[in-house]
Amino acid sequence: MPDWQKIVRRHLDGLALDAGEKEEVHAELAGHLEESYESLSAEGLADQEAIHRTLAQVADWRDLQRRIIIAKRTEDPMQKRLHQLWIPGFLTLTLSTIFLMTLQKYGFQPRIVSWSGPGTILFYVPWLLSLPVFGAVGACLSSRAGGSRGTVLLASVFPVVALTAAFLLMFPIGLVIERIFNHPVDFSTVATALLRDGIGWILIPGAALLVGGLLAHLLFSRRSSSQDTAIG
Repeated sequence: MPDWQKIVRRHLDGLALDAGEKEEVHAELAGHLEESYESLSAEGLADQEAIHRTLAQVADWRDLQRRIIIAKRTEDPMQKRLHQLWIPGFLTLTLSTIFLMTLQKYGFQPRIVSWSGPGTILFYVPWLLSLPVFGAVGACLSSRAGGSRGTVLLASVFPVVALTAAFLLMFPIGLVIERIFNHPVDFSTVATALLRDGIGWILIPGAALLVGGLLAHLLFSRRSSSQDTAIG
């Protein structure tokens, strides 16, 4: 049976799309051609005739390539952002949160590190070791959706981005409390808490997630480059 993926890649080698989008288009069109070929073969056509009729469905590959690019460029940007960032990002956040809650539910005790700075820091070692995997999952999903390098990495570190935003909200919330309840907030205490919790919950987890995201993005890029080289 013909390698329809290879045939499609050869004819659409100039498709000006992101690696993920290009891969998606190739897979979808190759799948359609393969179904047509198998249907024609089942009708009793000789192999070469089935291949000829299947390829005849695409009258002009250049015109098809142009129409694909136009369709992709006019695609709803919000929908692209949803698949490239929000879905991978929230999945990474959900997986990491559920795993942490599971550790806490089963009584896993964090490792406590004391230092001369703002106090003690809690480290859930198994959770930290799992974060590169979750970061890689988010990066892979974003890459497959055609996300740029920045979007892919942002999806992989999405949990710490969300947590950072929550921490930073402590300052405006403190100001609101002061004005409404006329109760002064000790912002030095808030800053100390941010420094202490930021190391244990943002910096180190963020680095772990980023490692997974970088590795996944690198492997995905290499695989796409190798496939393009082999076809060329």
